[in-house]
Amino acid sequence: MLNPQEFVDCLKKNGVEFFTGVPDSLLKDFCACVTHTSRAGQHLIGANEGGAVALALGYHLATRKIPLVYLQNSGLGNVVNPLLSLVDEDVYSVPMLFVIGWRGEPGVQDEPQHKKQGRVMVPMLEAMEIPYSVLGTDVDRAEPIVKDAVVQVRKTGGPFALVIKKGVFAAYAAPALQQPDFPLSREEAIQQVIDVLEERDVVVATTGMPSREVYEYRIRKGMGHQRDFLTVGGMGHASQIALGIALQKPERSVYCLDGDGALLMHMGGVALVGTLKPSNYKHIILNNGAHDSVGGQPTVALDIDILSIARAAGYARVASARTESELRSCLQELKESPGPSLLEIQVRRGARKDLGRPETTPIQNKNAFMDFLESAG
Repeated sequence: MLNPQEFVDCLKKNGVEFFTGVPDSLLKDFCACVTHTSRAGQHLIGANEGGAVALALGYHLATRKIPLVYLQNSGLGNVVNPLLSLVDEDVYSVPMLFVIGWRGEPGVQDEPQHKKQGRVMVPMLEAMEIPYSVLGTDVDRAEPIVKDAVVQVRKTGGPFALVIKKGVFAAYAAPALQQPDFPLSREEAIQQVIDVLEERDVVVATTGMPSREVYEYRIRKGMGHQRDFLTVGGMGHASQIALGIALQKPERSVYCLDGDGALLMHMGGVALVGTLKPSNYKHIILNNGAHDSVGGQPTVALDIDILSIARAAGYARVASARTESELRSCLQELKESPGPSLLEIQVRRGARKDLGRPETTPIQNKNAFMDFLESAG
């Protein structure tokens, strides 16, 4: 296993001093070390993976130094365009290191949304002509890995990827980051939302823990799962899935349970919702200022005015809640007011350690959900 501190130290000794990306659960100890040991401006968590590549490109243009971009392999889709149309040796020829978490590695148990991506990741890198090395748990020294990677990018003037298998990085004990202590947990907020819904209301839940918490609460209440589309992959796209449904089912209230990291990842969707103005669209942002599902790394969502952004984009109504009583009042207004509406719920970070995962497959979820939309009119 690799010691994250040794790995980061070796990177910096070899001139790699700037880090950006989108957090990944396989890289959480590496990310924690980068966050804890980097000076101001040396580490920026990107809104999405493609944006992180652009940040890294800007850094190189300004310094001539080699940047590092980290991501889960599911984020490869977001980086294809900037990689091939900007970074590539045939365009601007930018030396750049990538550290990629290999979710869905063949032969390793993982969730359904990671299986195809894990299977095609290496062929994708090869199709893009990106040289790479795969690091497994037998790796115990960072120095030769880092030196070889830096030599590669300096030689080619392009990207080089370090593909990280599960369990490569040893644990890193970073000091706890200061965080606001909001009264409600995300799970409690989700339960309050579900409790006020009508039988015909539609739910689209964002990827990660929110979908898992929706699923478990339905079980606890003895409800079926047909009302909920659980967006197990495609981070940042739940709001547009909900929009597509809302436009085709104008007689149904459609509730999108979104995360702050997901909102930031593809914020342009807010402008489309506000412009199209579906009156049945209810956008709920569960904002804990963190990428909670992959290690709790911070987002900037608590530092921006989400309500003003939505209002400026054309949402008819916006509101924010922190306490149980505030949320109860806001949810009642959300139900009764025409949309598009946005409700930001500021919640604590973290989740139950025994939080389960859906036992139904994504295809079973999709078919039951489509039957619900059709049968209920």
